[in-house]
Amino acid sequence: MLKPYRIEDHTYDVVVVGAGGAGLRATLGAAAAGLKTACVTKVFPTRSHTVAAQGGIAASLGNMGEDHWQWHMYDTVKGSDWLGDQDAIEFMCREANRAVIELEHFGLPFSRTEEGRIYQRPFGGHMREFGKAPVERACAAADRTGHAMLHTLYQQCLKHRVEFFIEYFAIDLIMREDGSCGGLVAWCLDDGTLHRFRTHLVILATGGYGRTYFSCTSAHTCTGDGNGMVARAGLALQDMEFVQFHPTGIYGAGCLITEGARGEGGYLTNSEGQRFMERYAPTAKDLASRDVVSRAMTIEIREGRGVGPRKDHIHLHLEHLGADLLHERLPGITETAHVFAGVDASRQPIPVLPTVHYNMGGIPTNYYGEALRPTAGDRDAVCPGLMAVGEAACVSVHGANRLGCNSLLDLVVFGRAAGRRAAEVVEAGTPPPALAKGAGESAVALLDKVRHANGGRLTAEIRLDMQRTMQNNCAVFRTAEVLEEGCRKIDAVFASLSDLRVNDRSLVWNTDLVEALELYNLMANAVTTLHSAAARKESRGAHAREDFAQRDDQNWLKHTLAWIDGKGKVTLDYRPVHLNTLSNEVETVRPVARVY
Repeated sequence: MLKPYRIEDHTYDVVVVGAGGAGLRATLGAAAAGLKTACVTKVFPTRSHTVAAQGGIAASLGNMGEDHWQWHMYDTVKGSDWLGDQDAIEFMCREANRAVIELEHFGLPFSRTEEGRIYQRPFGGHMREFGKAPVERACAAADRTGHAMLHTLYQQCLKHRVEFFIEYFAIDLIMREDGSCGGLVAWCLDDGTLHRFRTHLVILATGGYGRTYFSCTSAHTCTGDGNGMVARAGLALQDMEFVQFHPTGIYGAGCLITEGARGEGGYLTNSEGQRFMERYAPTAKDLASRDVVSRAMTIEIREGRGVGPRKDHIHLHLEHLGADLLHERLPGITETAHVFAGVDASRQPIPVLPTVHYNMGGIPTNYYGEALRPTAGDRDAVCPGLMAVGEAACVSVHGANRLGCNSLLDLVVFGRAAGRRAAEVVEAGTPPPALAKGAGESAVALLDKVRHANGGRLTAEIRLDMQRTMQNNCAVFRTAEVLEEGCRKIDAVFASLSDLRVNDRSLVWNTDLVEALELYNLMANAVTTLHSAAARKESRGAHAREDFAQRDDQNWLKHTLAWIDGKGKVTLDYRPVHLNTLSNEVETVRPVARVY
């Protein structure tokens, strides 16, 4: 199978796949520790989806008022609807201040207060004194925080002479006979060559899989590639049923309007001009957790109080903030509203609708970033040679629902932790174990199979079937009937991959082939998401069941594990949530009713 293709071999101490915030921070950490590090990325690093993050990065710096990491931890556990692992959450919240100050020292141009401190704004679900009132915790660079972070980290990687393989598509992992990961195979889009990487450690930082849905805020590159590779390697994905809808995607376009807009004082109204969030979240109001706001908006529309000719969306008001503040704090939002909604945000409300935004599920890891391979005897057993960070990973610090501005924090804290762990487990300059004869053949076979697919359906047709099924059958509200129908439909869509047709057989910049390979990855994510959702008979965070309206801690306080085989058959199992903390500086946050 290898003979028809030009293969180049590489050996590195560490190979990172993905150059978003998490991938670059892990790459930087490994390289700064003296490890020979490669970063393989399918887009230029500063075009990674982290560039689109707007509102800020959470840290209890207390620059705008009193704050403590224990309050941040409480909010994150509550935001997760108690599905988050509390040891990992403590780790993230304790490390937050150090991680943000480190970014500042790297050169990230944060917005400033008059005193010259890092500017912080309120954000949904972030509260002072264990839930009493909103707190300013989101450290922001206007409304382009992710853009600033990505460029800052890329510059630091260049400083440490990281070797980048840019516009290389990672096809599959290379797994050894003992079950460990020994490397990966990637395809160079520029010249059509294949590249086999042998390494001690692969760190997957491939982002989320928002493009399984028809309407989402994700870039078209967010196709869950790392998750697809892990699933094909026989490992489980975790908590895939938890998909976050952001309350404020622009109606029709899906483009994101940051939660920071509401943090600066924006608010939502229905067709009657009512600020309806006061009914659903009396304390936090428009700054309640994202799943709470999304459901409230959906209920308003369902009950006939939506705005517009079809009464099918909601208004977001920023006009009262004034043009000067919008220009200073939300310049990108003002431009986005003008381009994609045709409104002047300083004079008119912005039409918005809940839109798929973030995937809480992914590759299960511990708080070092090590990928897990749970066994019957050890539910926290690791898979040697494999790590995952960022949205591709499920640590799980976000549980059933991520709080806004905890995503950029997740990227840098666990990217940093992965780099440190790599330095602990890999001795620089030591050759990685040899690969078996023919290693990587399965990856080349997949490429060859998809490249020569000669069925009757184009990638775009099958992808649209998948996206419509996910949009209609795995949405903000779910029922057994809708989910079971979704499972049947998505299984049929998976089966239709056998009828895939790829028209372009070339190997140089073949976007037809890229999208077909991405479709295989998307499909693994879509199928496991729907089957995991159908099995979870409760409402928790972003998973809202109308037929099981209450959270059920007695039966469902556990993580879902989902395996998918080559025929699309899903096998489910479960592992316990870590309710223990890391230190005695904070107590376990016991489950209570989640109200805002």
